[in-house]
Amino acid sequence: MISNLSIWDISIILIYFGIILWIAQWASKSKSESTGAVDYFLAGKSQGWLVVGASLFASNIGSEIILGVSGAGARGNMPMANFEIIAALVLILLGWVFVPFYLRTGVYTMPEFLEKRYSKACRNYLSVVSILAYVITKISLIIFAGALVFETIGVPFWTGAIITVVATGFYTVLGGLKAVIYTDMVQAFILLLGTILVTLFGLYELGGWDGMVQVIDMASEQEGNPSAGRFFNLWRPMADTEYPWTGMLFGAPILGIWYWCTDQYIVQRALSAKDVDNARKGALFAGYLKLLPVFIFFLPGVIAYALLQKGEISFSMENADQALPAMITEFLPMGLKGLAIAGLLAALMSSLSSAFNSSSTLLTIDFYQKYRPKASQKDLVRFGQGATIVLVIVSLGWIPFMKSLMGGGIFHYLQSVQAYISPPIAAVFLFGLFYKWINAKGAIITLWTGFIIGIFRLVTEFLHNEGTITVARDSLLGTFLEVNFLHFALFLFLFCGAVLMLVSKTGVPQSKEVLELVTFQKSSSIDKFRWTVDAKLTLLLIVLVLLIWWLFSSWGIAGN
Repeated sequence: MISNLSIWDISIILIYFGIILWIAQWASKSKSESTGAVDYFLAGKSQGWLVVGASLFASNIGSEIILGVSGAGARGNMPMANFEIIAALVLILLGWVFVPFYLRTGVYTMPEFLEKRYSKACRNYLSVVSILAYVITKISLIIFAGALVFETIGVPFWTGAIITVVATGFYTVLGGLKAVIYTDMVQAFILLLGTILVTLFGLYELGGWDGMVQVIDMASEQEGNPSAGRFFNLWRPMADTEYPWTGMLFGAPILGIWYWCTDQYIVQRALSAKDVDNARKGALFAGYLKLLPVFIFFLPGVIAYALLQKGEISFSMENADQALPAMITEFLPMGLKGLAIAGLLAALMSSLSSAFNSSSTLLTIDFYQKYRPKASQKDLVRFGQGATIVLVIVSLGWIPFMKSLMGGGIFHYLQSVQAYISPPIAAVFLFGLFYKWINAKGAIITLWTGFIIGIFRLVTEFLHNEGTITVARDSLLGTFLEVNFLHFALFLFLFCGAVLMLVSKTGVPQSKEVLELVTFQKSSSIDKFRWTVDAKLTLLLIVLVLLIWWLFSSWGIAGN
């Protein structure tokens, strides 16, 4: 039985589900006149900047992000919030550097672009790695984080997980990417409204910002509790955090380039834009939205910690990822509680639908169409729908394994895994756009070399943490494992870049005809910069990022 929820809260949640399913039905009907692959997988390439930007944001902000960032707030681990801030800068790269190439070449998938730039071998590599990454990290983590929400409100784990996964899979199959991005747009605003209200109500109950800081300062007198200043210190030295300032400043952008600029899960939203202008504006709009999580996800975690110190809510600091759900179910008033839960469900479902749709697109375009080149448009759509159903079943089957493997620190787990697989992909995409002499031989050797090193680090670290193997700290392997995961991402990126260039120098560059659409040319738009509205919005976004860094750094220094 659902606990702590009034009839009003339950009604709001049911209304939310009704609205989402109605939008999915509308999207499926509006595409019924044209059931081609472009309509199903890329929403007809007809979306405006508002829809694209909202979908980029909503697809990224899943339950694992919300619970992970708010859990970091409760632990006082502010440096983790830099991932969200840096993402705003990386989205500028998506809009100005990457999107023009993707839309110019007319690709459906990122592996397809990699084939146009390099070779089929590179395409196959990225397709397989992407699908495995979606199932093992994105989908499984999203479901696990969503299960924490359901268990907090009294819904049994399996019941809540099955309802959400099946409902999400249903409207993803029903309407394709168009259903996904339109529901994403609605869910983005539901999410923002719910979390903003949670933040404002929590601050009000604590007596405002000063009241919250006072509670945390009082708690800091107890041994082991951080002061209020440390809660808001964005830049910390290596010895003080798992997120040192050097790693955040130089390593985190590498993860961001892979995730925001080369990952099918995210880029597919930009591919649905009607033109480059709308895709770029959508990316910039998403960049502005990415500044909000610091205030509406991290700050509620800090508020939850303060409420815990006052005895008004209860959760274990050993599993601080439950801070926000505990705050919602134990503290918020009737009505607002239902809206906040609807916001968390919106994040869960939008991320799941994006993962399902992106995975089915890769399976259809990069595998099914490749082996059945004469397949009709309807056959492609049917296979994509079937692939989504299979992914739903596989995801449900993975839940018990994920539940047994995962503990706390969802966000750290996610970022560390990405740090091990993203550097070679980011290097191949980024350098390939700027240097025409980089060739397919260099790319495929770089991809596999980086993959082997990254997976070796991941597996060895897992076995060491589980106690399966013992590694001496002063040994070469021990030193290898001691490197911070963000520093490791930076070193692996530089190593992969060196391998890419050295191997390419030993080969023959590809023909000018092949490179014309997939590399920067002398006549490309980057050489024709104009002080446009997009340029002004870009500059303003950079200024806002610097301002946020300055504000939180000032608060952190003042509080220490």
